[in-house]
Amino acid sequence: MPRGRKPVGEQALSNAERQARYRDRHPSPPTPGVIRRRAASDRRSRPQRWRDAVAALLTLQAEYATWLDALRDTPTAQALQDIVDLDVTTLAEAHPPRGYGRD
Repeated sequence: MPRGRKPVGEQALSNAERQARYRDRHPSPPTPGVIRRRAASDRRSRPQRWRDAVAALLTLQAEYATWLDALRDTPTAQALQDIVDLDVTTLAEAHPPRGYGRD
């Protein structure tokens, strides 16, 4: 006695045809949407962000001064000289006002 269903057509379905029919009967679940995460908010106070920014500028200016020593008499050296000549120390001496008792 033969097992399984009788063929629908004249001959049995191929594996690919059988798989296609299975997929038609059982639709796949929807793919989840893209999960986007928000960037972490900066919780530093404004005066702290100011001090950090000024410190970063001073560090960059020192790096550019070192770079300038290696590149004398080039067009890049002139641009670096302009950056090194900036007086960033006045920014370091400035203190932004504190705000509403939260800083």
